[in-house]
Amino acid sequence: MNHLEAALAAAASASGVTVHDYAAIPAAALVFSPELFKMCQTNVCGHYNTSWTCPPASGTLEEQQQKITSYKNVFVFTTKHNLEDSFDYEGMTLGREQHTRLTLVFREQLGNDFPVYGAGSCPFCKPHCVFPNPCPFPLKKISSIEAAGINVTELSKAAGLKYNNGPNTVTYFSMVLW
Repeated sequence: MNHLEAALAAAASASGVTVHDYAAIPAAALVFSPELFKMCQTNVCGHYNTSWTCPPASGTLEEQQQKITSYKNVFVFTTKHNLEDSFDYEGMTLGREQHTRLTLVFREQLGNDFPVYGAGSCPFCKPHCVFPNPCPFPLKKISSIEAAGINVTELSKAAGLKYNNGPNTVTYFSMVLW
């Protein structure tokens, strides 16, 4: 895990984004939620059938679970962002963008040996994924934790990380398999 901690520290320095917390857990501790996966299929976030890292292109819940649990461990990290109030959508969006920047730099630090999952649909080809055309960067894409059917609340519990870090804050999660 020292390699992952060093890569995360380097990514935080390079991106200018502060890591709030991190932990390592066994992949077997992850909770997969059919209900959450079904929410993806109903296009709650607007990315269904528009990205290689979201359903249906990302595979079934069973395929996601099999892929993820074929790895022994999961390294989870969070960023925490202060908001003006609980309705501060701009602050939430800025926080997600900062978290995503950290995740992308972390992905670069790791190389191609570790699958990385982030908060939401793959951000690499922002503003638009080329889906359904072939992904131009298959080794750099970042999958969605939620689109894999992983319940982030349960992920936070398994990792001993806070999901809610107090009033007027938002916390974003990413993870890497190893």
